[in-house]
Amino acid sequence: MSDKRSDYITWDEYFMGVAKLASMRSKDPSTQVGACIVDKDNYILSVGYNGFPRGCDDEVFPWGRDGGTLDTKYAFVAHAELNAILNSKTGDLAGSTVYVTLFPCNECTKALIQKRVGRVVYFDDKYHDTDATRAARKMLDAAGVKYEQYQPSGRKAEIEL
Repeated sequence: MSDKRSDYITWDEYFMGVAKLASMRSKDPSTQVGACIVDKDNYILSVGYNGFPRGCDDEVFPWGRDGGTLDTKYAFVAHAELNAILNSKTGDLAGSTVYVTLFPCNECTKALIQKRVGRVVYFDDKYHDTDATRAARKMLDAAGVKYEQYQPSGRKAEIEL
């Protein structure tokens, strides 16, 4: 008979927790997204969050959502999933799972499919009815990539930093 703890977190809770913690690194005032990519053996391959590319000063580039293309963040911010792919120390993401706090857009979905990610677990899908998200689902379905919404356990985790 074992005396091990029984209240430890599940793998899904752990990896979504890592994605949520990564999202806290984002300096975006309106949307913070984190991603965590893991292999079939539950090893973390990479982590990313939405932000400007290396060398692009976040005090100089715009964080706004309204205005012309060059006056908003949209032309400059790298999404969490893309950052996680680019930050990976291994080029082989085949069969991996990405845990992401927001359902991937069509552009990130292309990159996930090209890197042969096999599964997407997402927390929120607030842009479900947008064309970008519809396109993402269509591509994931066509490529045979599984996707599912994370089912929160309701458990709270507190980290003192």
